[in-house]
Amino acid sequence: MSAWWKNKDRDAKPGDPGAADQHSQGEGVNDPEKQANPGGEGCCCCCGGGSCGQGAEAGDAGECCGNEVDAKLAELEAKLAEAEAARLRALADFQNYQRRALSNEQEAKVQGRTAVVQSLLTLLDHFDIALSQDHSKATAEQIVGGVKMIREEFIRVLQSHGVGLINPARGDEFTPGRHEAIMQQAADGVESGRVVSTFQMGYTLGERVVRPAKVAVAP
Repeated sequence: MSAWWKNKDRDAKPGDPGAADQHSQGEGVNDPEKQANPGGEGCCCCCGGGSCGQGAEAGDAGECCGNEVDAKLAELEAKLAEAEAARLRALADFQNYQRRALSNEQEAKVQGRTAVVQSLLTLLDHFDIALSQDHSKATAEQIVGGVKMIREEFIRVLQSHGVGLINPARGDEFTPGRHEAIMQQAADGVESGRVVSTFQMGYTLGERVVRPAKVAVAP
């Protein structure tokens, strides 16, 4: 049997219809393109894998894909321009905020200094009034009384700006940072390490010590 069909194929002539059929069948089997696309139509992958056809139809499909790419590119460019505009607006807003913050800070400093100066002007007025009096008629008691009045007014001005006094009394506990010991002084009834006397008052501004009080402590 094997020898028979081999001889039959070998004996087939080119003009034989059977040979033509065999040849055409062989081409169909061995051609990968015809196996993948029996209809012979071109595939346009950019159109979602659909068939775009050949010739003019393929050109129309390419133009369609190009239009879609252009539209997508235009959309992305519009979004990019919008994002850039938003970034520039945010940057401008931040710069304006910085300028306003700096201006407000400077204005607050000026207002603070102005308030201090205005409160001190009252003290200056008291000095001017005292100096305008007839000194020949003023007694020592009157002069001392005037100085005390101006001092009390000055303390009230300081306190109105948040300044506190550090004036420890005799026998108070010595507090480092708020008190500065400049000498040791023995005193009856005062325990060791406690304040005996105050030579110079100290001052605070809020919670901060501006100047500690200078004191003598018991040894």
